[in-house]
Amino acid sequence: MKIFFIKALERVTRFLKDEELEVICQPELKQESISAPEVEEKSQIIEPKKQDKKPSNAKKAMGKKPKDVDIVTIDPRDIRDIMELMEVPFVALSKNRTKPIIYESPSGKSKVRISCHPPYYMASIYDWDIIIFVSTKLQETINSSSDIPPRTLVISRNELIKEICRHVGKTTDIEIEAALNRLISTFIETTIHNEDYRYKGGFGFLDSWGYTERKDIKEFRINLSEWLYAITCTKGSLLKVHPEYFKITSGLKRFLYRTARKHVGIQNESWKFSVETLYEKSGSEQEFKKFKYKLKMAIKDNDIPGYLLDWIDEDNNTYVRFINMRKEIKKALSSPISKPNS
Repeated sequence: MKIFFIKALERVTRFLKDEELEVICQPELKQESISAPEVEEKSQIIEPKKQDKKPSNAKKAMGKKPKDVDIVTIDPRDIRDIMELMEVPFVALSKNRTKPIIYESPSGKSKVRISCHPPYYMASIYDWDIIIFVSTKLQETINSSSDIPPRTLVISRNELIKEICRHVGKTTDIEIEAALNRLISTFIETTIHNEDYRYKGGFGFLDSWGYTERKDIKEFRINLSEWLYAITCTKGSLLKVHPEYFKITSGLKRFLYRTARKHVGIQNESWKFSVETLYEKSGSEQEFKKFKYKLKMAIKDNDIPGYLLDWIDEDNNTYVRFINMRKEIKKALSSPISKPNS
């Protein structure tokens, strides 16, 4: 308890300095699951909100505004990931993977095979930032209207770049276009959200994408695959994630955060996995010994937003315990302090 309390206090200023994380919870959507074919032809342009002309203290604090940056319309507390796809390995932890990911849950119910089409690499956990952004935009549409959300979204280039914490520039444009190509060309075969094998023959994360650049318009058109769209629009399918997630540079640490968020959330105090189970869930192509070493180093850093990680050796097995930082702090603060013997 003392060790966790000390670790928590070291990080509380950075991650729990305000009450923003109190709102992180499973979203409540206004409608039930939406059948993708019913809205296959629908599309909608998501326009950025107009800028308030009155200057704010926040803008002054940010300093000089970068050129050609649209107003961000996503509240950083409303970033959302797809819960069902946080459970198993659908993306690579590295940026240059070509070896297929093959995973089957212990029960045999969940099966996944992910492969790529040359010359493209497999979609990575960094490319997944785009899917998180699109999922967030779909959630905004669901919350703001009773209309069926679009499967094709037209979104501002600069809003996308700023939301996923990238720098504006030609190099970034090339990186985003490459990421979109990987999200299309990554080939998915799975039973997840496909128990009746409705989507046969395999599919990708996206069906298509396009980019338009004119004098006053710079925007991406992103068309989700029917499979991914159906998952995203299912009631209760999205989880809010920490605003610091996009700043995590390690693929392994991103995986650890998504695992913690999915299994611990904000309700549970902790969740424990064996290192072998984490290895399987990560889909890592590294040798187990190397994965275990890097995992231990990541836990030593202990800088996953909102969670503490503990390395446990017991009964000739090794485990990782994911701990809800906020609850651990509250528990430590509420524990009685033992008085020294007189």
